[in-house]
Amino acid sequence: MNKNYIPTIDVSKILNNKFNSIASKNIINKINKACVEVGFFQIIGHGIKLSNINKICTIGEKFFETSFQNKLKLAPRKWNKKNKNFYRGYFPNDVNGKEGLDLGDLRVTKNYSEKLNNQYIEYLNIKKSLSKKSTEELSKYFDNIFNLSETIFKAIIKLYNKDTDISKKAFSRLKTLSTLRFNYYPNQTKPVEISEQDGVALGCETHVDSGIFTILYQNKKGGLQVQNRKSKKWYDVPFNKKALVVNTGRALEYLSKGKFKATNHRVLWNKQKRLSVPFFFEPSYDFKMNHGFLNQPKTNSSGQSYEKFLNKSLKKFIEYQR
Repeated sequence: MNKNYIPTIDVSKILNNKFNSIASKNIINKINKACVEVGFFQIIGHGIKLSNINKICTIGEKFFETSFQNKLKLAPRKWNKKNKNFYRGYFPNDVNGKEGLDLGDLRVTKNYSEKLNNQYIEYLNIKKSLSKKSTEELSKYFDNIFNLSETIFKAIIKLYNKDTDISKKAFSRLKTLSTLRFNYYPNQTKPVEISEQDGVALGCETHVDSGIFTILYQNKKGGLQVQNRKSKKWYDVPFNKKALVVNTGRALEYLSKGKFKATNHRVLWNKQKRLSVPFFFEPSYDFKMNHGFLNQPKTNSSGQSYEKFLNKSLKKFIEYQR
């Protein structure tokens, strides 16, 4: 398959919110083209050290290698009646063929979560299953990947000639529904799904994501495929150890009035163990989803909340039927 279908973009010139140089505008135009034509692209020069990414992958791999009892300490109430969390935490591989660990903003404290009393803003004490050092590394990575995601979103805002500070209206760190996830694919004995389109065996069903962007570190074993919206053909996302994979989600499609469409993707059935680490960049739960956010001169505060928008979207995912 054509490996050049997924463009690779060096985003180093727009880090630290430097959007106005000629080089930066060139990068922003490349992001625009990739979002419109493909819905997926890889980024290099993203400012997150490969050594730090490798540490995060190791933390994930070691967690999934621990005992089932240890992993269940972080499971939602559906799998561990002792826990109060419903949304965040560990889910076992009998759900849809893969194990997972969903982490929200690690700055959220127990006190803050209880006072806010929102279904998605949960305090998860990951120290019950992970070391203090691992917890610190995860917190650092969440900070870095969140900031990178917001930078890419600000690049989209610049396309509309609007002040990049409006991103603050969409994203408030302690209210964001952004999720850092570890997907662990064990030695799957059978596919999760057989594609109705081309009969290919899949380890993860064909789907689109809910949020603004997903930023993924893909395991070297690969397996991720993207669908061309026009031809319906599937293309491999090639592994690049220095790159992060970015794709558009339903929330960005909504805010852009369909300009940046969420794109179908899937994971091939792979009998070998593999890990992927996606970060789902999602707005604050009370952010008003409005078509005019990007398109109108003044940001309108009307519209349904992102929390309600997400509720509808998650119904399609088996692992979130909790």
